[in-house]
Amino acid sequence: MNKENKMGIMPVKKLIISMSLPMMISMLVQALYNVVDSAFVARIPNNATEAITAVTLAFPMQNLMIALGSGTGVGINALLSRSLGEKKFDKSDSAANCGLFLTFFNFVLFFIIGLFFARPFIASQYNSGLIMEFGTEYLRIICLFSAGIFFQMTFERLLQSTGKTIYSMISQATGAIINIIFDPLLIFGIGPFPELGVAGAAYATVLGQFIGASIGLFCNLNFNKEIVFSMKKILHPELETIKDIYYVGVPSILMMSIGSVMTYLLNKILITLSPLATAVFGIYFKLQSFFFMPVFGLNNGLIPVLAYNYGAKSKSRIVEALKFALVLALSIMMIGTITFFTIPGTLLGIFNAEPDMLQIGIPALRIICLSFPVAGLCITMGSIFQAFSKSIYSLIISVGRQLVVLIPAAWLLSKTNNINLVWLAFPIAEIASLALSTYYFTKLYRQTVEKI
Repeated sequence: MNKENKMGIMPVKKLIISMSLPMMISMLVQALYNVVDSAFVARIPNNATEAITAVTLAFPMQNLMIALGSGTGVGINALLSRSLGEKKFDKSDSAANCGLFLTFFNFVLFFIIGLFFARPFIASQYNSGLIMEFGTEYLRIICLFSAGIFFQMTFERLLQSTGKTIYSMISQATGAIINIIFDPLLIFGIGPFPELGVAGAAYATVLGQFIGASIGLFCNLNFNKEIVFSMKKILHPELETIKDIYYVGVPSILMMSIGSVMTYLLNKILITLSPLATAVFGIYFKLQSFFFMPVFGLNNGLIPVLAYNYGAKSKSRIVEALKFALVLALSIMMIGTITFFTIPGTLLGIFNAEPDMLQIGIPALRIICLSFPVAGLCITMGSIFQAFSKSIYSLIISVGRQLVVLIPAAWLLSKTNNINLVWLAFPIAEIASLALSTYYFTKLYRQTVEKI
């Protein structure tokens, strides 16, 4: 229990690779099943456009779910890793057990949303026809069975916090593979399975999440020996620990929730121009995850390394970790830009894109991908804000990028009735994000790292 954790002694580059690579692989698998999910939905006979548009309209609420679960996990992760670095093992145990209590609370909240607010949410974006019916059905299932995704995320965060990232990868990858297998079975009714259409995609998703959560639970109980779980502590959480978790977690939740607001508002802007434009936007979000997910995996592996070494007062390891991660993130996103710019038609073909969708989608992918390298730098710089309990900086940057710049720019450009111009809002917003990220990164670095 009291021996030095590998985050304080392993060579930094090797440590970041060992911490991040399993998460990057598992998140690539996650990206793959997101794409496969929509690719199958796009092949529903006679209703392909309606189906993929409906799933796109449900995405803001799904993103909000991920924001709440992941943001809570960021707070748990930062507190637990820092407590381990400081050798405060009672505090690290409290962080884990309180985190499980908060996870159940998150599930209850979205269960209520699924019961009463799924249809009003979809109708607020598009209130007629199959698009509304498909969207409501899909969203209701995702919310009612959200216990799987919330507990899967928390169990993965607990494994990441103590450096057990290989088990986190197993949990996430297995859930994703289950989703991929059951998608066609439940969407098209193959073999003994019923033909459920869009609802089948939702059921395949939640099934994968529940299996992923079960594996995460097993791995924590059997392999995460640095955490002591206690049902008494879960049922009677310490208010001070909850406060510490949310001190870091709430800004992160709000920051990621802003993404839900952004996609919701952008859906409303795009659908006034064309439902196809909304479908293209949804496809873009699936495709970009192949490059953003690995960077987020890198970020998730970097945060506990920074937090641990901040607690251990190891300046040299913090600096080396940041430099290495910035180069790695930029490289990944450059590959993304090259891919999107050179073969956009091939990427859209994965989703059975017809000529009218290609006409909108090809320029969209080429324009938006110009922002990828800048986004990679901003994401990596943001890791130090979360690791050093300054997530408020990330919140300010996210508000500035998505609400203050992107949405107003998209709305103004939409007034030209030229859909190609609307996509320019993405690179415009990333330039603003880079300016803010650089300012806060420099400020925090001088206030903390240079004084260690």
